[in-house]
Amino acid sequence: MSDVTADETQFDRALGALMGGALGDALGMPTQLLSAAAIRRAYGFVDRFIDPAGDHPVSRGLPAGMITDDTEQTLLLAQELVTGGERFDHAAWVERLLAWETDVKARGSYDLLGPSTKRAIDLIRAGTPAKEAGREGTTNGAAMRIAPVAIAMPAEPLTALIDKVAETCAATHATTVAIAAASAVAAAVSAAIDGADWNAAAEHGIAAAIRAREVGAWTAAPDIASRIRWARDLVSGQSEEAAIASIVDLVGTSVASQESVPAAFAVVVAAKGDPWRVAVIAANLGGDTDTIGAIAATMAGAASGFAKLPAERVAELRGLDIAEVKRLAEGLLRLRGAARGARG
Repeated sequence: MSDVTADETQFDRALGALMGGALGDALGMPTQLLSAAAIRRAYGFVDRFIDPAGDHPVSRGLPAGMITDDTEQTLLLAQELVTGGERFDHAAWVERLLAWETDVKARGSYDLLGPSTKRAIDLIRAGTPAKEAGREGTTNGAAMRIAPVAIAMPAEPLTALIDKVAETCAATHATTVAIAAASAVAAAVSAAIDGADWNAAAEHGIAAAIRAREVGAWTAAPDIASRIRWARDLVSGQSEEAAIASIVDLVGTSVASQESVPAAFAVVVAAKGDPWRVAVIAANLGGDTDTIGAIAATMAGAASGFAKLPAERVAELRGLDIAEVKRLAEGLLRLRGAARGARG
């Protein structure tokens, strides 16, 4: 009989989600915005942390293993959730994002707020209430940083999880496509924290995307649940090389939620749930590699747990304090326990 408690297992999986996401983010840092062919020319096949090319449009000057906005904004949302408790303060969240961008600019970073978040903040500055500003946000910024909501909320009932996702999306990504995409990722991660394997977790994510398809401001976009299921089926049984080609040529790897989120789910299938192989496959896709890698490795890391992440790669990460990540994981799990207790 195992001496490991349910609380310890959930903590291992919550930490696996956050640190897995950091691995996918950092491995994709040097390849983001490049085409698959350009990645091959510049680096060959990327399967380790490497320095970005000196002329990289956003990553130049960063050291190998450095996280980017994907991980930093994820931890920022975790801080907001832990600090705010059950109440989500939209204005405080926007202030955190603004302070973060000011800080990264001071550090000389070129990887700043994404298009949906930037547009929403411009609206807020022009007088739109923070909780209403995200009605045009369709890109993957919400999905990339949603892991803290997944850790803080039980996988069931789905309605409560989706409501929390939508609440945290309101200021920047309050559209049907962005909320459905973020809900799919959140539900998959939350199910994994409750013990689901990577495949069962993905099915829970698809169910959430179906449930969330009419939540938020309508936008003309393909159905996220259908795209995820199709992308997963597309790469099932393919080699990594063939899966990369299928994802690049057919699924798409742009910042659009309807491309990058189904691509992330497909990457997990191609890697058979192995978090490091997930990160490797994503880093070689081209396009929004760091975000696809972060989302996919968050899901795979939640299913595998932190203990199964490659320790030598975790040790090579730069730009985050693992003690702080552990503290945030603990705080988010306390919120999860409170949410479960509130429902009796």
